[in-house]
Amino acid sequence: MTSTAFSTLHVKPPMLKNLASLGYAEMTPIQAHTLPLILAGKDVIAKAKTGSGKTAAFGIGLLTRLDVNSLRVQALVLCPTRELADQVSKELRRLARFTDNIRILTLCGGVPFGPQLGSLEHGAHVVVGTPGRLLDHLRRGRLDLTALQTLVLDEADRMLDMGFQEEISALIAATPDKKQTLLFSATYPAEITELSATLQHDPIEVSVDEIHDENVIEQVFYEVDPDERTASVARLLGHYRPESTLVFCNTKVECQEVAAALTEKGYAALAIHGDLEQRERDQVLVRFANKSTSVLVATDVAARGLDIKELAAVINYELPRNPENYTHRIGRTGRAGEQGLALSLVTARESRRVQAIESGLGSTITRSDLSALTAAAHRPSAPAMITVCIDGGRKNKLRPGDILGALTGEGGIAGSEVGKIDTFDAHTFVAIARSSAAQALACLSGNKIKGRFFKVRTVER
Repeated sequence: MTSTAFSTLHVKPPMLKNLASLGYAEMTPIQAHTLPLILAGKDVIAKAKTGSGKTAAFGIGLLTRLDVNSLRVQALVLCPTRELADQVSKELRRLARFTDNIRILTLCGGVPFGPQLGSLEHGAHVVVGTPGRLLDHLRRGRLDLTALQTLVLDEADRMLDMGFQEEISALIAATPDKKQTLLFSATYPAEITELSATLQHDPIEVSVDEIHDENVIEQVFYEVDPDERTASVARLLGHYRPESTLVFCNTKVECQEVAAALTEKGYAALAIHGDLEQRERDQVLVRFANKSTSVLVATDVAARGLDIKELAAVINYELPRNPENYTHRIGRTGRAGEQGLALSLVTARESRRVQAIESGLGSTITRSDLSALTAAAHRPSAPAMITVCIDGGRKNKLRPGDILGALTGEGGIAGSEVGKIDTFDAHTFVAIARSSAAQALACLSGNKIKGRFFKVRTVER
């Protein structure tokens, strides 16, 4: 395929028109390599990291094959985490806007069974979910996979790392032998090869080079004592002053401690890890993505599925135990042609990890001294945005356009002052420029939206 334009693909004109409206003109490398194969019905095993555009690759493929007149589950996407499943579902809904009749259902743990059972009874064309909850529905006889045409395993390596092998096998056993299977993985351990051999037919292997251009991402190692890590993170933030920073820790406890320490120093910092309730996790992700909090402290597992555009910096509170995870971590910054910054705290005892990382990258990473940094003397500045929560969402038929219309109409707020609008089943989160937050709160509290009043509040610590 010589062109990377989406218009060269053999898909229906309405799909191409929708892609154009979403700003999708040129395919990313993983899309250019996999989409022609996927559209041709081939089984594919692809090596691709988060943010590479893989969701659109398999999404366009599975949506193209759907028979909208048959309200049965024709495509199933397995994801390791609730966050990734939610992200995939949102992207599929955007891609499916070329028709009003495609039903996409998300089935994940951490939320009540009841509403999911009701949704399953109404039927769905595409189901996205985590293996455990999907298997629960299958065993209850609520999930029928006998009409499945496309099976997608997204971030398959992480699902195996999290111990989902048995659940995946049980789900696959309930699907037809004749189907297309697409397997996306950030790494190719032996377990992935074995998994592919059990469920794919003559798969075509695609790998896109993940080594990052050293000119795009500035990487620096700072040697510190183990008990100086938290203070060192604050010093890095004070010196570089990035607008948005993802801090990686290796444990849940560290995440919580680092976020709490940074908050005490005046930073707008939040932690995300596996112990948070689903609603808390949603709020944390929303606030970081919409720039109403500037620092997110996360574990590798919790950060899987995050697709934060314009991420200014990544800080490794501690180097990952697996060198490949270092590449995944720093690859979250320096996207879309922007300069990225990857800063790592390293102790003297981590020399082997440093050697393994540099060996994998094929280059030496710059060392620097923290004492040479000029940390800002004043307290950190507040984020530019504030999140406003409306106690109404998709179940109340609230749409982003309704909220934006209320704010720019009755509220008299400029559209440029309104940031991301994230709609969930029962809540909607709106990012508002800090200078217009009080005005927005008064507008949304004092005026009807879709013919009724909703409770509205700001979401801050």
